[in-house]
Amino acid sequence: MPKTRQEKEQAVKDFTEKINKSKSLVFVNFDGLKVNEVEGLRKTCRAENVEYLVAKKTLMKKAFKESGLEGVDPKTFENAVATVFGYDDEVAPARIVQNFAKDHEALVAFGGILEGQFVDQTKVLELSKLPSKDELLAKVVGSIKAPVAGFVNVLSGNLRNLVYTLTAIKDSKN
Repeated sequence: MPKTRQEKEQAVKDFTEKINKSKSLVFVNFDGLKVNEVEGLRKTCRAENVEYLVAKKTLMKKAFKESGLEGVDPKTFENAVATVFGYDDEVAPARIVQNFAKDHEALVAFGGILEGQFVDQTKVLELSKLPSKDELLAKVVGSIKAPVAGFVNVLSGNLRNLVYTLTAIKDSKN
């Protein structure tokens, strides 16, 4: 059943809000995927606060115009298009799509939006190889902690050597 004008306007409004709220978007061609495969992708997306949404290209175009994104024309996209929105992590949509595409060749990422600019398929592939924000933060914390841990180890080494020396002196007197 066709959507009414009000439903379409609401869909454009919702899509615009999702665009404005997201940190990055990835556009995928999902032709050839089975329904249960798409549901598996949606489940994976939900687990990482990423949203998978299919919308008509005309509604997408209006939403892009309302959100101020220039240079993106969904009409040029071939076949059916789904949009994957990343709300917490900029690389999460690209990583999820590429990991899913390894097992499902029908899913193809062909572009996305990062920092308000359209990026092509190669850039999406590069993004998917980056570690997540949490992993990067953990590496920074580990780098900051390493010198402190080394210093503590050096100080404990002096105490350990003192104990060994005292034990050796005690053993030599017995």
